[in-house]
This record gives sequence, structure tokens and C-alpha cells, in this order.
Amino acid sequence: MPDRTKPAFSNTASSPDNHSVCWVVSDGKIGIDNQCIGLAEALGLTPVVKHVSMRSPWRHLFPLVPFLHPHAFRPGDALFSPWPALLITGGRSGAAVSLFVKKASGGKTVTVHIQNPHLTPRHFDLLVAGEHDGVRPQPGVLAIKGALNRVTAEAMTEAAARFPQLASMSRPRVAVLLGGANRCYTFGPKDAADLAGKLAKLERDGASVMITASRRTGPENIAVLQRALAEPPCYFWDGTGENPYFAMLELADHILVTPDSISMVSEAATTGKPVHVIDMPGGDAKFRAFHQTMRDAGVTRPFDGRLAAWNYQPLRDTQAAAGLVKSILARKLMS
Repeated sequence: MPDRTKPAFSNTASSPDNHSVCWVVSDGKIGIDNQCIGLAEALGLTPVVKHVSMRSPWRHLFPLVPFLHPHAFRPGDALFSPWPALLITGGRSGAAVSLFVKKASGGKTVTVHIQNPHLTPRHFDLLVAGEHDGVRPQPGVLAIKGALNRVTAEAMTEAAARFPQLASMSRPRVAVLLGGANRCYTFGPKDAADLAGKLAKLERDGASVMITASRRTGPENIAVLQRALAEPPCYFWDGTGENPYFAMLELADHILVTPDSISMVSEAATTGKPVHVIDMPGGDAKFRAFHQTMRDAGVTRPFDGRLAAWNYQPLRDTQAAAGLVKSILARKLMS
């Protein structure tokens, strides 16, 4: 348990004691964690993952007031010197930590922030954020089409070997990556039934369907889909055991994905396989900008109930970010 009598931070300046040390710091949201960890893994590093959150009034004032005190953070994972050689952060709390550690380390820690912090990029050694989030290329900024992720060819191949039942399904194999309702999309039983009907038609036309759902999909919607697609050639991950997500990406000939997750669409787009985006009611300016970018780049197409094949340049945003971070670290070591 964290010591609630002490601040989460020490502001003692200290040089990193090991140039391979990497911290990932966020507020614990899995989508942000995966982006940060994915970048660390692309660098060949196994990061120490830490979660923090800010107290009031700082969490309401930041980033308008980027001044932070050690007691601005609620007790969580302790962040004390020696500071890491590399700090990868995401989200508002992560941005606040990045500013604090940069100052506390005397500028020796290389700081990389993921997602738009609504701060000037000069606060970080590198800012990595999506074009859909209002970020444009400039010195110290990598503007990407999608989201960083942990999908690699090696991870997909290894996962596929653990799911021989999927590899034995007849082709074409269709991976269906289901999200669900969030703050700007809705997904109810009528939507699930409509999707189930389209998937059942694909099966009748000879396709095999592999489905993995998320917590946002909801038990009622999952039940609708399971009733309609109860028999082979459909595989429906029931939530027990290892999630076959990476195996599905490897073994699929086509990928269907709901629009509510920029991360899932980006992960699918790393494969170079046709990515069909399932329609759902809702959306906002950020999501519309993202999906328009993906369509304009020839990466995705709306799912119209049919399977089409096309080619595009797979997303390599994570590898591009890793290359820039390696260059920054090399310059820092030489300085």
C-alpha cells in the first residue's frame, strides 16, 4: 500500500543510474498504457509501469496552470529518484508527471508524451499524437495517423500457434473486433442483431467468423450475437482463458472492427489486411477526423455486409516513434 503520509514524488535531482531504465506513467487507463508500453517494447525495453492521479485543484487547473507541487498527486506508485533515462507518459496525469520529472532530474531524463497534452511541445523531448487530435508535424512532434500499439508480427505469429482451432477454420477467415458504447457511440441489441444478420450471411457465403468482444460490448448484446451465431463456422471467445485477439489478427483474411476504438482500428491496420469498419450510431469530431483519415489513406472502408479485398501501406506509427526516441537518447548520451 502507498504511504499516504508522504507525497508521491521526491523533487531531489538525480542522474539516471542505468541508461536502459524506462518508466511508463499514466492514470492507468488500459488504452493509454498499451500505447506507452508498445513504444517501450519497440525500443527493446521492458518498462516499469506506474500509475498516478492528480488531486484537486491541480487536476482541474492543469494544463492551464502547469505549476505542480509534490502533493498535487494522490498516493499511488512512488516516483522517487534515481530518475529513469527514459520516461514515457500518456494522458493528463502523465503529462503532469513528465513536467515534474524533467525538472527534478535536471533535464537528464528523456521525456516522451503520447496524446495531445494541450501544452506547448517544448515541455517534452518528443510529443507523439494523432492528427485527429489536432496535432500537426513540427520540431519535437510526431503526428501519426492512428494510435501506438503493441501489435508486432512476432506477437501475432506466437499467438496464432496457441490457437490451432482458429488456424483450422476454413477460409476466408473474418476477425470481428467488437467494442461497444462509449461517451460518443451507442450500441444496443438492435445494432447487435443487425450485425449478427450480416455475419450470418458471410457464413452462408462460405466465410468463417472469429469474434472477440470487450467489456463495452455488454452482456445483452453479446447474447444476441451468440444466439444468432451459435454454430460453426463461428468462433466466439467467451471471455475465459487467453484472449485470442492477436491470433485473430494473424489468421484473418479480413478484419471487421467497430468504430468506437481508435486503438483497435489502428491495431488492425498494422496487419495490411482489409479493415472493414462496422457502422455504429454516434461519433464526434475527433472520431470523424480519424476515420476520414483512415479512409482517405486507403486503409479502411465501411463494412457494407460484403467482403472486399484491397491493398494499403500498413501503419508503422509505433516503429516511427521508436526510431525518433532512439535518436534522442543517442544525442542525450553524447551530450
